Amino acid sequence: MTTKHEQILAYIEKLPVGDKISVRQIAKDLTVSEGTAYRAIKEAENRRLVSTIERVGTIRIELKKKEHFERLTYAEVVNIVDGQVLGGKAGLYKTLNKFVIGAMQLEDMMRYVEPSNLLIVGNRLQVHESGLRAGAGVLVTGGFDVSERTKKLADDLELPVISTSYDTFTVATMINRAIDDQLIKKDVLLIEDIYVPLKDTSFLRTNDLITRYHELNQLTTHGGFPVVDKSNKLVGIVTARDVIGKDSHESIEKVMTRNPISITLKTSVASASHRMIWEGIDLLPVVGDNNSLKGVISRQDVLKALQAASRQPQNGETIDDIVKQQIKLISAEEYIFEFIVTPQMTNHYGAMSYGAFSILLTETGAQTLKIRKRGESVVENMTIYYTKPIQIESILRIHARVLEMSRKVAKMDIEIFNEKQLVGKAMVTYQMLER
Repeated sequence: MTTKHEQILAYIEKLPVGDKISVRQIAKDLTVSEGTAYRAIKEAENRRLVSTIERVGTIRIELKKKEHFERLTYAEVVNIVDGQVLGGKAGLYKTLNKFVIGAMQLEDMMRYVEPSNLLIVGNRLQVHESGLRAGAGVLVTGGFDVSERTKKLADDLELPVISTSYDTFTVATMINRAIDDQLIKKDVLLIEDIYVPLKDTSFLRTNDLITRYHELNQLTTHGGFPVVDKSNKLVGIVTARDVIGKDSHESIEKVMTRNPISITLKTSVASASHRMIWEGIDLLPVVGDNNSLKGVISRQDVLKALQAASRQPQNGETIDDIVKQQIKLISAEEYIFEFIVTPQMTNHYGAMSYGAFSILLTETGAQTLKIRKRGESVVENMTIYYTKPIQIESILRIHARVLEMSRKVAKMDIEIFNEKQLVGKAMVTYQMLER
């Protein structure tokens, strides 16, 4: 039986895109408390089913697929610039594909304005109307208003006119930063991107017999299966260790491992891989609301995803990416790397920051393991000795030395030199992620 929370989410999901909703309305329509309605709406917002815009309200929106997340809507621009919608609210959830800053004469400017653009301009009334007629939304900077005629035209064309108190340069900077942040988020692999859904995998029920486990084991490459009850909720997991030596006619419920480790669709692939390494498991059930089984993820799936991600170009750069780009292999036989300290890696005093220094150490160690064909790894622990400040634009030389290596663990000694002076050293232990 579904809970009230799940019923509200299902109700919201069926609403047409653009419908306005409120806590009071949901509580009245579905006969639930306002507290229950509020929690469900916040969950819907986390799932990107609705969006709340200041002075507009909470609106049902179209769930955007992750591969298109870098394409913004006008509604997102409103949130980015703390804007006020002056007209054309019906078009807030249209997608825009380009920004145009109106800094020319009207005739010259309109050559660059196309449908699905956002025209960023000040208090130039004629430009506002011309932009709308060309099919673009309008963002008015400096906190200026627009004419009533422009507002009506925006409503008729269903193209938003937005006003913000920020100046044009600040607005362009804010939007560029938001796009960069979204590109980074787009590149973060989540379990929902790679998991095997329930319809494509095998699982057991509590009333199944061990014979059913053996049947499924002949059809799959992994030796573990999640176990669900009558409501499709995850209650256990069965592996070869659980059934070995047991009577084939014994119930799965009696031999299964209860309360298994599970993950959600929003768990990152990196987090799942770390969990698998630490717990020594090859299969993780993926659950949704109320612990219902959604699918599974295997160690092989995680490994393939991490390897594919490492080969992809990053659109939005993080500090990790900036550090990794500067690492150059000098000697594959002796595991020697070269590195240049750029301005982004320094603190307020002009010296290399501790964060960038730590990334440099762990990444050179990880690259050394890949040279030795040991694949993906995660840091288990690290002891750092930071002996001298490292100045901006210093050219560093990193020596990595493998002290001990087994199938699952590698211990390394890493030294960093600046003009033959030892400036830092670390002892790092890695856990290996193997098939």
